[in-house]
Amino acid sequence: MPTFGFLVNLPPAIAGGIKVGIILVAAIIGVILARRIIPRIINARIPKIREERTQQLAERSQTLSHILVNVVSILVWIMAIIMILSGLGVDITPLLASLGVGALALGFAAQNIIRDYINGFFILMEDWYRIGEWVAVVGVEGTVEQVTLRRTLLREIDGTLHSIPNSQISFSSNRMRDWGRINLTVNVAYKEQLDRVYEVLNEVCQNLKDDPEWGGNLLTTPAVIRIGALGDHGVGIVIRGDTKVGQQWGLTGELRRRIKTRFDEVGIEIPWPHTKVYFGNVPGDNGDKARLG
Repeated sequence: MPTFGFLVNLPPAIAGGIKVGIILVAAIIGVILARRIIPRIINARIPKIREERTQQLAERSQTLSHILVNVVSILVWIMAIIMILSGLGVDITPLLASLGVGALALGFAAQNIIRDYINGFFILMEDWYRIGEWVAVVGVEGTVEQVTLRRTLLREIDGTLHSIPNSQISFSSNRMRDWGRINLTVNVAYKEQLDRVYEVLNEVCQNLKDDPEWGGNLLTTPAVIRIGALGDHGVGIVIRGDTKVGQQWGLTGELRRRIKTRFDEVGIEIPWPHTKVYFGNVPGDNGDKARLG
């Protein structure tokens, strides 16, 4: 604590008033400096996310700065009150002991809430997700409706609203950051000629890219990449293409529709589950066929 030795020759009342005034002025200056310096530090150090607009970055910086300024201001005023009491001759030892015990008890009782706030701070600081984005956290997938230091609100596709404490969120999967991707597997029958199927699929993908209504949301032209699987009932062919944020689902559905229509036109078969049954004979065994005949 400051000694204020230069006030020893003044009357106690005046000296006490001056001490209180100095402490209050110092506290006010500390709060003002915090309000000026902390936002600059946040703006300089906050991670800047690609595709993030200037306004979004400013809003995120302002939120974090407001939180830190409030925390620092509370700490400054607590210290100022303790110093004022000490300067007025009040024995603050019991007060400090009580504050220590109270802080310890509060820490144990509210440790989950404290974790929520700490984790929430870093979620906002590192920009894990934003309102309106489609994300998956702790096994729940949906649209972000609200993000605070305490919790994250997710709305599932069926309308269910989930309130998730931030302390439970150890990682997130953001499906709407920077760009999206069509990742479609098309199954065709084994009897089909694959070169012909490739040609038809790439033709449909190019038509989608050239479409004035849909093509503007494609960053690349979708195309056949490879054979994804040789399944029980058909051959799986993988198509991929990059899209604008959030457009991958609508474009994938439209591509499926066009592929089905085109396959019907050119006679390419989409397989369905079927089973062959043999009654005691081995396929290709002419002797069995003769005996059965």
